[in-house]
Amino acid sequence: MTGDIAAASNPAGDRHGSMAPPGLRAVLFDLDGTLADTAPDLIAAVNRLLAEEGRAPLPDAALRPLVSKGGRALLGRAFADLDADAREPLLPRFLAAYSQALAVHTRPFDGVETLLAAIDARGWPWGIVTNKPEGLAVGVVEGLGWSTRAKALVGGDTLALRKPAPEPLWLAARQLGIAPGDCLYVGDDARDIEAAKAAGMPSVAALWGYREAHENPLDWAADVACLDADALRAWLGLDAAFAVQVR
Repeated sequence: MTGDIAAASNPAGDRHGSMAPPGLRAVLFDLDGTLADTAPDLIAAVNRLLAEEGRAPLPDAALRPLVSKGGRALLGRAFADLDADAREPLLPRFLAAYSQALAVHTRPFDGVETLLAAIDARGWPWGIVTNKPEGLAVGVVEGLGWSTRAKALVGGDTLALRKPAPEPLWLAARQLGIAPGDCLYVGDDARDIEAAKAAGMPSVAALWGYREAHENPLDWAADVACLDADALRAWLGLDAAFAVQVR
């Protein structure tokens, strides 16, 4: 199904049932741009750093597409006149500013809470594999009230390697006690899909996340690309499971 798009933003009209890989037993997610819209708090941290440096703030539109690419990418846009070596000392200051306000305006993307409730109702464990430093990821997850629900959490500094290397996904699968091939990985960046393929996991490109205008998610060759969390829920065949839970 490589290159297919689950395009129905209203999947209630999808009556052909699950198209998900048979044998699926768990779902792993990227965090920023996939489960949570963390852009407002990250952009606020960048603009606090710009103010400290006597520079004007940047609009959301200038920074939001880069959020999934991490702090260095955000600083590259905010301090474009500096080379990479000159920007590096700014990274700890940016992370410190962000750590002081991790989940002020951060929210789950539309449909994510319903998706997670449906996954819980099916009895599948789910977890998070992110390139965000683990301590910051824990803070965001706590702020969103997911600490006891997420059964795995692997950050960008949990291991020596990070996505697109497969090792973080393998570690999350071990934390869940599920074979990698029986886990689905969902992410909004090319590195997410590359990591899933290297880990032997089926993958979903989250089209609702962060990306620049020149990026085409269909080039990533994920197993499926979903416009929103509702479409992903329908693709997974979880509507019936959720209906049973809420009745």
